[in-house]
Amino acid sequence: MSMNSVPSSTSSSIPEALPDSVWAATAPAASETIPLAGDVTADVVIVGAGYTGLSTALHLTPGTDTVVLEASEIGFGASGRNNGLAIPTLAKADPEEILRVFGPEKGETTINLIRDSANLVFDLIRRHDMEKAGEQNGWIQPAHSPGRMRLVEKRLEEWTRRGAKADLLSRDQLSNLIGSDAWHGGWIAHQGGTVHPMAYARGLAKAAAGQGARIHTKTPATALERGPKGWVVRTPLGSVTAERVVLATNAYSDDLWPRLRRTFVPVKTWQMATTPLSDNVRKTVLPGRHALSDTRGDLQFARYDWQGRLISGASLIFDMNSEERLKSIVGARLKRNFPQLGDVEWEYVWSGFLAMTPDYLPRLHVLAPGVFSWLGCNGRGVALATAMGPVLADLARGADPEQAPLPIVEPRPIPLHGLVTRLARSDLWRRRRIDGVEFGG
Repeated sequence: MSMNSVPSSTSSSIPEALPDSVWAATAPAASETIPLAGDVTADVVIVGAGYTGLSTALHLTPGTDTVVLEASEIGFGASGRNNGLAIPTLAKADPEEILRVFGPEKGETTINLIRDSANLVFDLIRRHDMEKAGEQNGWIQPAHSPGRMRLVEKRLEEWTRRGAKADLLSRDQLSNLIGSDAWHGGWIAHQGGTVHPMAYARGLAKAAAGQGARIHTKTPATALERGPKGWVVRTPLGSVTAERVVLATNAYSDDLWPRLRRTFVPVKTWQMATTPLSDNVRKTVLPGRHALSDTRGDLQFARYDWQGRLISGASLIFDMNSEERLKSIVGARLKRNFPQLGDVEWEYVWSGFLAMTPDYLPRLHVLAPGVFSWLGCNGRGVALATAMGPVLADLARGADPEQAPLPIVEPRPIPLHGLVTRLARSDLWRRRRIDGVEFGG
């Protein structure tokens, strides 16, 4: 799979190795796995060993015979490439909007799931003693304009009214907390935090395997069909027959279920890591090691890894000379927001895809009797994908889909999907223009 293109629509070949990211370079070793060879049976087969698939497997086991198939390595897709911010909100929709779209009953249960999603991440890390997988010290969202500060105040009120642990931050409070006066104030969601994306994915895999899940890497699913004894997922060297199937591929969905991959837009994002910063600098830039991402459409974010590297990134409209342009653009942003940094040196640059839905809301699907999927992390995949694991596990055990916290919706392909996908990154121009207009209020 080329990292300069949309995720491949073919599943017959094994994708390339993990990217040269700080996460791949510094994660604890993965548990040993092997490709599937031969024909096996299970109660549930899960396609995809990212946060969704592994959280589902963990919540199915012990007690349900579960097989997980991964085309490449554990955490190969978005789960091993993201910025590691565990955020207990959606990217765009706040509670009142969720209620408006999903209705009062499903809206409230969806809100509760999102509110508690980051807590689940860190509970799993603690419960399964995942080495260096994360720290729950809060997510901060600074407001980049006075107008966005009013949005922050509304957002805080809606979430705290529904039990979220969060506080408003004045401009001075924010400056004291993060070491910058570049923003107009903000809010902190105390349930949030940061994960080491690859350490967390491998921790989930180790925990699920320890409870009996059979995880096979380098095993792409090449076909899915209904057989006389259940659903059959075919692979290059074998097959899995199971009563129920969970497609946990999100932004990396391919033609295994063709209609699914046309219901979202895969958006490419770039992540970057500086060389480790000195102790003196770290005492003045995000000294509490908080997760930070602001209110811009062209998002600006920062957090530390365990070795004191500052992690940030950006989106680009064009890939030409991408690494050098990113180093210049993101370096300038960091220096503007945190002048005490000076000029940073970059050690790692890598990219991946996330799944965007037209309304920025998640989708839960029953694709056929016994076949389940969800997608649409919209930039909130660490916490939300983890929280969808128990939901999909319940469905795979035979729970009534009508009792799921999210409404079950039919997959609706986006009209002119190919064209929309190719043009998606040009939307960055519009977001930057709005960010500039909103700066004044």
